[in-house]
Amino acid sequence: MLGAEALADLPQREVDVITPLGPARGHRIGVDVVIVPVMRAGLAMLPGLLQLVPLARVGFIGLKRDEQTAIASQYFERLPERLEDSFVLLVDPMLATGGSASAALDLLKRAGARRLALVCIVAAPEGVALLERSHPDVPVFCPVVDRELNDRKFIVPGLGDFGDRLYGTT
Repeated sequence: MLGAEALADLPQREVDVITPLGPARGHRIGVDVVIVPVMRAGLAMLPGLLQLVPLARVGFIGLKRDEQTAIASQYFERLPERLEDSFVLLVDPMLATGGSASAALDLLKRAGARRLALVCIVAAPEGVALLERSHPDVPVFCPVVDRELNDRKFIVPGLGDFGDRLYGTT
């Protein structure tokens, strides 16, 4: 549902669809879409988005948060070519401080991306505020903004470490 909302304003093109009872007119997204999950937790969002946009190209950004400083460092990047002609959907379940999302958006812009959006599941006000300052041109699609960050920079009430919970590494 978040992906559909993030993609709702993209241009569409008419297509003919062959159904069991005859041809019908339909619509497809009319621009190239690239989905970029932030590894590891963002990988959980990829299958659903690919069901929505099966022809989307996929890139990956690996960021690891230092638990002492809450600062993310990049350990991996693999992006498709021609991002300047694409709509790039960055996906990461948690938007806490905003540092990882901002770093990933910086990287995507340096790689040529011009049309971007961020999809997350839970955010903290601090992360939303940082993105509004650092990337005011990037819309954020998130169903809930929780109360705050705690002293360890985790979203409260939040979900804990999404990647650890997802992969059972807590």
